[in-house]
Amino acid sequence: MDDQTQALASGPALGNPTLGRLTEKLPPHVWFGVSAVFHYLGPAFAVLLFPHVGVLGMTWLRIATAALIFAPLTRPWRTFARADRSTRLLLLAFGGCLAVMNCSFYLALDRLPISLVAAIEFVGTIGVAVIGLRSPRNLAALAVAVTGTLLLIDVKWSSDPIGLFWAFLNGALFVGYIVLGHRIAASGAGGGIASLGAAMAIAFVVVLPIGVTDALPAFFSPPLLLAAIGVGICSSVIPYICDQLAMSRLPRASFALMLSLLPVTATLIGVVVLHQIPSFADCLGVAMVVAGVAFHKPANAD
Repeated sequence: MDDQTQALASGPALGNPTLGRLTEKLPPHVWFGVSAVFHYLGPAFAVLLFPHVGVLGMTWLRIATAALIFAPLTRPWRTFARADRSTRLLLLAFGGCLAVMNCSFYLALDRLPISLVAAIEFVGTIGVAVIGLRSPRNLAALAVAVTGTLLLIDVKWSSDPIGLFWAFLNGALFVGYIVLGHRIAASGAGGGIASLGAAMAIAFVVVLPIGVTDALPAFFSPPLLLAAIGVGICSSVIPYICDQLAMSRLPRASFALMLSLLPVTATLIGVVVLHQIPSFADCLGVAMVVAGVAFHKPANAD
């Protein structure tokens, strides 16, 4: 471990020894489970705020909240200043990915059911799980998962192509989130969270001029602002930290495999929060996506 990595791993993100021991003691699957709950819980409530602050306004508030929370905890300016050229490029790429991914995700949620957006989001993770593993079993798993996704899409190809565009863009960027997220997690949980804080600050700079006008009404309504802050914490703070704690101890293929749980989480949250009742075909599609990824046999290591 080089000096920079050592500094990140022992930096302010996990500077408390008790907290550091706790993160190592709990299995990575626990952190993934927490992330799975919040991954769509925050966005589901964000949909309810779209009429008040707009889609891009909500994205701005979400990223701004996360950036402001991470700033004193991870000191992103220090992380970026200490990084070498390749690490800075990685942080810039990760920050840009977070910004555009969150925008496209909310633009998709504004037009499509959350279960459909989730299914499309995880098509890419199937590719992450099977890449380089061309066994008949994995090809069959991919076929089952893709069939399930087509069931979920159904006639929506023609009914809302714009929503599908944003959903597929979000899905492609989510693959980038997994790949880049694992790269910054390579320095350990503390270093990964410190880098996450720097990337979130970069993401805020990217979205700063995009949604600030739409977000203005929240600053004149304390209840609306508090709700938006809550969405930001649930969407971009808790799940992203938990992802880093899981990624730092799980191979990339294994993490991608566990993501098969998230379409189910999205569907259940869509029912409870948004009252989006799935059809039988939707349920079958989700089941096939989950079965396809679960049937895949990951490598022992990336």
